[in-house]
Amino acid sequence: MSVKNKKLSWRSLTRSVIPLFLLLLVPVNMTAQTQGTAAVYYERGRSFMAQEDWYSAVESLLECIRYNSAHAEGTAALAECYYELAEFDEALNWVRKARLLARSNMSIANLEVFTLIALGQLDAASALVSDILVREPYNKEALFAAGELDIARNRPSQALLRYREAVSRYPDDRRLLISLALVSLSLGDNETSLVYINNALAQHPDDYRVFYYAAYIYAQNDRLTEAIRYADTSLYYKQDHTPSQSLMATLRYRNSQYDEAIRLADILIARDTVNRSRNNMSAWYLKGLSLIRLGRANEAITVLVNALLINEEDEFIRAVLEDTIISSTPLEDPRRVRLASWHFNRARTYRSRNLSDQALFEYRRGLRLNPFASDRREYAELLRLSGYPARYLDELLFLQEQGITDRTMNDSVEAYNSLLFNALFRQWQVNPIELTERHWKIAVFSLAGQSSFYHADAGITAASLIRDLLTHDRNITPMNIPMRQATFSQSFRQAREADADYFMLVSVTENERDISIKCELFVGRTGSPAGTFYAYRTGAERLRGAAKGVTEQLSSSLPMRGRLLIRRQGQALINKGRADGIQAGAVFDVIKKGRPQTANEGIALIYAQDELVGTLTIANVDEEIASGTLTRNGFFDLIEQGDEIILQTRGNNRPQIESAANPELRTLLRTLR
Repeated sequence: MSVKNKKLSWRSLTRSVIPLFLLLLVPVNMTAQTQGTAAVYYERGRSFMAQEDWYSAVESLLECIRYNSAHAEGTAALAECYYELAEFDEALNWVRKARLLARSNMSIANLEVFTLIALGQLDAASALVSDILVREPYNKEALFAAGELDIARNRPSQALLRYREAVSRYPDDRRLLISLALVSLSLGDNETSLVYINNALAQHPDDYRVFYYAAYIYAQNDRLTEAIRYADTSLYYKQDHTPSQSLMATLRYRNSQYDEAIRLADILIARDTVNRSRNNMSAWYLKGLSLIRLGRANEAITVLVNALLINEEDEFIRAVLEDTIISSTPLEDPRRVRLASWHFNRARTYRSRNLSDQALFEYRRGLRLNPFASDRREYAELLRLSGYPARYLDELLFLQEQGITDRTMNDSVEAYNSLLFNALFRQWQVNPIELTERHWKIAVFSLAGQSSFYHADAGITAASLIRDLLTHDRNITPMNIPMRQATFSQSFRQAREADADYFMLVSVTENERDISIKCELFVGRTGSPAGTFYAYRTGAERLRGAAKGVTEQLSSSLPMRGRLLIRRQGQALINKGRADGIQAGAVFDVIKKGRPQTANEGIALIYAQDELVGTLTIANVDEEIASGTLTRNGFFDLIEQGDEIILQTRGNNRPQIESAANPELRTLLRTLR
């Protein structure tokens, strides 16, 4: 080949190779630039996270991942943000992506454990945290996760032991000290709780989070002055810390500083308005409560009505509003009609889904607000469909008395009068409605200092709903005594002086999704413990569901009690029937009138053997009454009209008492950073 040809070949090669090199170089440069941009967004996101501005952090981290989808740290940080926002499904999605990118990173694995616990996937969380602890036995985050798992499984004592073991290795760890304080408090060990939180304060004297938890713990110990001081210090170090502001508003309310509570609630409401969020419905609730305590019921009603326009499903706001409307407005008030209509509409929805119990609750709540509503006719129809024709007829007669009638209704009244011609109450020639009698007197209280994490006076709001539910229990009279009591001793005095059989103290723990109601029952004569009932509910209508749960437990735990109305030779009529759960074949003890009394402790009726004058075996059962055959006890027949009848075997079928983890404790630990 000639020199000329060689030169031409080299030039050709240069022309082809150099552009190819440049083409290869451009993607490398573009990739480096993209990674640099992702890193900038990641650092920006971490900065927002440090400020607890989770929304801005999510925005930045999404941009980070858009530029670099394999950015493990950014993916994990995004999962953490969604976890803090309580969007646990989304958090789990991102944390699992992060684990694929960094399989050996135990911090990301721990975040998955916490997320699984929050979602209630406890078995999966347990398997994962066990795997982490096998690899790294003293991994601090894994020890925290294991403790939180114990709490989620309602094993606080086990969690306490685990945290104590961990704090022996990390004695100045803020989160461990606070966790020990919170768990000790939940177990009723208030003094130990204060020791741990004071230790945390000494170790971390300028951390706003420690002062926030100190304020909460001191408030739960009814030491409001110190609690307010610690909440104020928390806000000194971080002025815009919303949890501290919410807690301070509640503390001011509990300290009877209602005007200051209103001012702080207004700040929280205004912040929600600016952010277009509905996170602080509890601020509206607190403002309404404060106005009620100041005697400004009309202003409170206006505030609470406006709150329902934002979120009509908020049970606490609706319950307080309805109680205020009922107690402070005449029956003709148009606001009653509007609130009652909401319940009637829900009742119709439940009826369409064949949910009779829920529909009955809504009709009764609506009729409590507006007793003369024509919707009572639908309620009557539901009673008929539930198998209570006599009660159906009684409701129609009430409507006729109010002038609410038509031809169809008149025909129904005539038809059911004829249908019930041979009913048991007509055979015995009695009016069953007039014979209705309740045989247990129960006072329902809540202590004034009982506030949950989210709602001040939550126990009183729940107690009001429980008392309303008990008005529909045919065996219980909820006594008309002020529910808000200062101390146990005051509650005992009020119940004893009113001759209550039992009194109950209602308390509530809750978080943003769950609620647990605890009812402690005490004997009215002695003040001794009689029983404890728990109900845990989650999701929509949880307040009503939990209140209904504890009332059903209470009702089922009380011995069935009634009265012998009429005696005809060996036959007798009693004032309990199918609506009370009476069935043919049931055998009642017949006790001399006025002799049974509540046991000094526990739930029971006691009487001497010589006061047991006979038994009654039920043969025929009607809605409100039942009849049966008498058998005397002994040679002499001492059974008289008016004697008491008791079904002692009822206690053998008591429902299992519900038990669940403390939702308030779970949230306080979950948000402990």
